[in-house]
Amino acid sequence: MTTSPKRWFITGVSTGFGAALAALLLEKGDFVAATFRQAEQADAFTRKAGANGIGLVCDVTDEAQVQQAVAAAIEALGYLDVVVNNAGYGSLGSIEEIDAAEVRRQFEVNVFGPLHVLRAVLPHLRPRRSGHVINITSIGGLKTFPGVGVYNASKFALEAIGESLAQQVGPLGIRVTNIEPSGFRTDWAGRSASVVTTSIDDYQATVGENLKGIQGYSGRQPGDPQRAAQIMYELVRQENPPLHLPLGKAAVKGAREKFAALVQELESVAALGDSADFPA
Repeated sequence: MTTSPKRWFITGVSTGFGAALAALLLEKGDFVAATFRQAEQADAFTRKAGANGIGLVCDVTDEAQVQQAVAAAIEALGYLDVVVNNAGYGSLGSIEEIDAAEVRRQFEVNVFGPLHVLRAVLPHLRPRRSGHVINITSIGGLKTFPGVGVYNASKFALEAIGESLAQQVGPLGIRVTNIEPSGFRTDWAGRSASVVTTSIDDYQATVGENLKGIQGYSGRQPGDPQRAAQIMYELVRQENPPLHLPLGKAAVKGAREKFAALVQELESVAALGDSADFPA
């Protein structure tokens, strides 16, 4: 594992994983370009980072701002080794009750935002034939839950983008990892979330109960953001980093359950699926 300093571009550094990761990287001596939506936060980070980083104002839903932030990061750091698509939030509620405007906002932040970042950074990474893209998805990008369907959809989309991207850029020496956390002590289920409380009686036992559990769990999740940050620091120094990395015991358990159930179901319908082709 190499330990030479790396240069990072991280979106969404005001709270959660982004804040924990950026703080650890500065402590370790890496260089960080961190994005924030508020100028005061960006300025405070620049002062804290000193020669080792820069805070940048960037709303990931604004492609022009993303392009400007990436250009400023490269100018400040010289080049980029690691790009972390971290900015995102959870839209919680039943699929029937979340309105179209909120669905669009969820996808603007969680899907189109990372795509804006990728379009900005890949022209820089490709000629260098190196780099590592980390997408912070979720165990909810592999496994669905009642009351989280719109969020699940956005994270499933980011999972697919990461998997396809890995096939595209792998031959160019660029790595991709989708990190899939379970419950961590961030603001995801608290003030960062957008919650539509179900008013439909038919959904109280599913959506209603799950949302109560999610919100009641906030602040008591077993996942430690600092430990996650240390794992990411070490991950980008591995010779062969994984494409998928569930983080947290619940994420590992959930991924195992999802894929075991999927294989079992596939085997039960495989003959029916095979029969749809023209005869050999």
